[in-house]
Amino acid sequence: MNTPLSAEIANTTARIVVEEGMEWGPAKRRALREMGLPARTPLPGNDQVEEAVREYIALFCADTQPRELRALRQLALVWMERMAAFRPHLGGAVWHGTATRLSDIYLQLFCDDSKSAEIALIDHHVDYEPRTVSGFHGESVEALSLGSKSPELGEMIGVHLLIYDLDDLRGALRPDAKGRSPRGDITAVRRLLQDTETPAP
Repeated sequence: MNTPLSAEIANTTARIVVEEGMEWGPAKRRALREMGLPARTPLPGNDQVEEAVREYIALFCADTQPRELRALRQLALVWMERMAAFRPHLGGAVWHGTATRLSDIYLQLFCDDSKSAEIALIDHHVDYEPRTVSGFHGESVEALSLGSKSPELGEMIGVHLLIYDLDDLRGALRPDAKGRSPRGDITAVRRLLQDTETPAP
């Protein structure tokens, strides 16, 4: 329900998300604390927060965000190509177009064997840290987290490889409430980059 209070929480959340690169769940809880509201205050839905994030970016980051988003998508594609054997899909803010240079990249890998992606990173001498994160149904999912330098941005970006079973792939492609694909494969990400190519001056 979009009440004036809910909208205010969403707007505060959006500022935290964009300015600090925080994930939406923690940013909502932080917004409550900043606003001096009880922890049990109803939180705005993700659709409302996404709308507030897009509005915030349009108001305050319109000059910088498109280039930063493109750089993150280019780096995501590099890792998708490296991990192509595991059917990588890009999700989160980098896929949906609300990412800035403070955002991390979230790639979902769909593996026959959950250890095979880890072995691939070891074979490529990539330093990573195993952790547990929330999956796309709110369940706990194993993730391999690493830092990777973006040549365009000149800084290290967090890349998280979420490990799913191959059987999860079909459910992962169901459209969201707005009819959009919640994540995209290598072909879809290449298409996004082609569609946003900077025309020659």
